[in-house]
Amino acid sequence: MKFDIDKKHISFGITSFLVIAASICFYYLIFHGDRFSAKLNALAVIASPILYGIVLAYLLTPIVNYLEKKLLISLFTRSSVMTVKKKKYMRAISVLMTLALVILFIYGFFSILIPNLITSIQNISSQFPYYVQNLTNFIEKYLEANPDIEKIVMQVIDTYSEDINNYLNNSIIPQMESLVKTVSLSLISVLKALWNLIIGLIISIYVLFSKETFAGQLKKIMYALFSKKHANSLIRDLRFTSDTFIGFISGKILDSLIIGILCFAGTSLLNMPYALLISVIVGVTNIIPFFGPYIGAIPSAVLVLMVNPVQCIYFIIFILVLQQLDGNVIGPKILGQSTGLTGFWVIFSITIFGGLFGILGMVIGVPVFAVIYAMVRRIIERILKRKGLPVATKEYINLDYIDNDTFIPRDTTVQKKFFNLSFIKRKAKDDSSEGEK
Repeated sequence: MKFDIDKKHISFGITSFLVIAASICFYYLIFHGDRFSAKLNALAVIASPILYGIVLAYLLTPIVNYLEKKLLISLFTRSSVMTVKKKKYMRAISVLMTLALVILFIYGFFSILIPNLITSIQNISSQFPYYVQNLTNFIEKYLEANPDIEKIVMQVIDTYSEDINNYLNNSIIPQMESLVKTVSLSLISVLKALWNLIIGLIISIYVLFSKETFAGQLKKIMYALFSKKHANSLIRDLRFTSDTFIGFISGKILDSLIIGILCFAGTSLLNMPYALLISVIVGVTNIIPFFGPYIGAIPSAVLVLMVNPVQCIYFIIFILVLQQLDGNVIGPKILGQSTGLTGFWVIFSITIFGGLFGILGMVIGVPVFAVIYAMVRRIIERILKRKGLPVATKEYINLDYIDNDTFIPRDTTVQKKFFNLSFIKRKAKDDSSEGEK
């Protein structure tokens, strides 16, 4: 006996199985989400070296490409054409140069930064009572003519200075000492984290050596699973996502580094206290878009205010000038139009992602939302084109409604005339009905 297999029955069975499996997974996520998250965390810990390697390779790729295009390719093609063997040598040299530059930069940066930061924090803790007294004398001198305001300000200083002093002496310094003890006692955890970073660095080298091969394999999988049209669209979206992320993050790091150096140069020339500590705060917080400059400027201004209130005014003016320079000259030159978002959407993305994921969300929120915004815009434009409608936003600004593919503009003069005409017709109709009665 021979059974005929209908393709419709097979597709229906597969669809039913997928729906039931998805329902079971959804039920498991809702009522046993803690187990699922624990499994994901365990998997993330196991795969952390691989993730470190992929992220490192992704961040180092622009440096490798820049060294090859601007420096090495001209040296390797000067005497003869580029061969496969030469290309491998060039890639090896560019990867080693990139790793050497990054390691030297990180070592030099932290070897200079950490000792100075520790010294600055210790000086602030020891000199804090003197700073409070200095600020008190300054306020008393300039508020003698307004005793009521002076009294209020002195109460605020007395209240918060004691809290800040206790926080510095009882929280920050003991935490630093306990942190050193914890790191020294938890040697196994430190070695494990260091081992993961070393494995990740080795994996990143392999990824950088064969990044074109990995990209080609990914494209081959996409064309095998999807149609040519959808594969082309997906590859275009992934390329846009990568360009947005790497352009924004690398550009923002470079921009913040330049701002930190300019801040250190300016505060040193103005002979301000704790120039290095203030520059680090301003440079690091500048990575956060929009809100970052204000987040870094406020504690720095308070620090300068405690040491020298007059210099605090100069510092605020200097920071305003520096941020204007960054917002109008340095930032646009480095970042350009890497996100394509307006100011409103930048604030929106920072607020939402910052509330969900904290500081990390504030840093990556703008490029993530830029990708989402671009994909939604592309889908909307595709639907509008299918309906035969224009995609430009300016076409819809003064639109009232669409009648048979005709755009009727929103005009108050026309609306008033239409309202008056309707009122006259309705009035005439009412009068005629009353006459008939």
